[in-house]
Amino acid sequence: MDRGQEDPPPIRAGLVLGAHWGFLAFFAGLAAYYLLSLLLTAFAIGGDGEVGSLRLPELGPLVLLAFVPNILLGLAPVLAARRWGQGVLAEFRLIPNARDVKVGLACGGFALLTGYLLNVVLLEVYGTDRLSDPLTEVFGGIASNTGWLVVAALIVVVAAPLTEELFVRGALWNGLAHHRVPPWVVLVLTALVFAQLHGEPSRTIALLGQGIAIGAARLITDRVGASVVAHATNNLPPALLLFGGS
Repeated sequence: MDRGQEDPPPIRAGLVLGAHWGFLAFFAGLAAYYLLSLLLTAFAIGGDGEVGSLRLPELGPLVLLAFVPNILLGLAPVLAARRWGQGVLAEFRLIPNARDVKVGLACGGFALLTGYLLNVVLLEVYGTDRLSDPLTEVFGGIASNTGWLVVAALIVVVAAPLTEELFVRGALWNGLAHHRVPPWVVLVLTALVFAQLHGEPSRTIALLGQGIAIGAARLITDRVGASVVAHATNNLPPALLLFGGS
C-alpha cells in the first residue's frame, strides 16, 4: 500500500457528530424557550391580570407570536451544528429520503391512533372540562379568518414539527446516544421531554404515547428527517380540524 497517500477519515454516524454539543444545545434552547415564553406571557396579560386587553382583530398576529418561543428550540441545535459540527443536514440527517417518508408516515399514523385511544381513556378520567383541545384554545379566536388559519395550520404541520424534532430527537437524542444510553431508554426519555414540553398535564400520558411513536421513526432510521415526517403526520388531522369552524 502506498503510504504516501493518507487514508480518508472514517464517515462518522450522525448521532456521534453532534455528541459533544448535544446537551449544550438542548439546555440552551430549553432555557431560551421558557424565558421568552414568560416574557411573552407578561406582555400579553393586561395590568388587571387577564388577557382582556387584546381585542379580537389583534389575535391574528398572536398566532405568529405564540410560535416564537418554539423557534428557539430549533435554533439552538442549528447554531450548534453550524458552530461545532458539520452542519445541520449532516449532523441530523434532516432531509427525508424515501425510506424516511415511509417510516415517518407509518409512525405518524400509529401516533395518531395511540393519541386517540389514550385520549378516549383520559376523557373518562378527567371529563371534557379538564381535557380540552389545545389548538382550539390557542387559535379559536381566528376561526373566522381563513388567512390566519392557513398560517396556523402551516405552523402546526410544518414549523412546529421541524423545530421540536431538531430539539428533542436531534440535540437531546444525540447527547444521550453519545453517552451510550440504551436506545430504548433514549426513546422513552425524549418522549417524556416531548410530553412535558407541551405543558398539558391532563394529556401527558397521551403525549408520551405519541412521543414514543414519533421517536420510533428516529430509532428505526437514525434520521431526524423521519421523525419530522412522523410528527407532521400526527399534527395534520388536528390542523385540518381548525378549518371546521371557519
